[in-house]
Amino acid sequence: MTNPPTVKQLCVFCGSRPGNSPAYIEAATALGHAIGKRGMNLTYGGSSMGLMGAVADAVLETGGKVTGVIPEILFDHEHDHPGITRLVRVKNMHQRKEAMSSLSDGFIALPGGFGTFEELLETITWSQLRIHDKPIGILDVEGYYGFLTAFIEHAIETGFINPRHRNLFCIDDSPDSLLDQLENRRPASPNKT
Repeated sequence: MTNPPTVKQLCVFCGSRPGNSPAYIEAATALGHAIGKRGMNLTYGGSSMGLMGAVADAVLETGGKVTGVIPEILFDHEHDHPGITRLVRVKNMHQRKEAMSSLSDGFIALPGGFGTFEELLETITWSQLRIHDKPIGILDVEGYYGFLTAFIEHAIETGFINPRHRNLFCIDDSPDSLLDQLENRRPASPNKT
């Protein structure tokens, strides 16, 4: 008998575009299958397009439940996913992030654009400020997040990020390994400085 997951509802931040390499859709699908096979459910941005649609479809294929959160401004642009378990409609992007955070036990970022970067960095900041103590992971598909992690190291070296805050998130290129890390690791609540 397997133990129930410690992260029951996982929030995934990712692009509503597929990217230029098939590896991105493949990774989103692999992550979705891994989430569903572990008995986890998904919270995400609610779109049927790009990596968002791929991860949602894969969770549904493995029997997981999917909650999408979409703001009014994106109703027509992101094509809300008709097959998901629940669609939460909110007024704006701030409410979207708040709802996604409150519904979730942990977070993973797949590749994406400005919105994904903003969601990921705000979630890390909220952990730094002790607004939450939920685990955060980055699925680094084909080195997509290499420049971001290098920039974070640069910010540490130049004194703008405390070195202890490296532990606010984990990064891996394997969905299963990353999920293992999230389930087995709770980030310490570091000091704000």
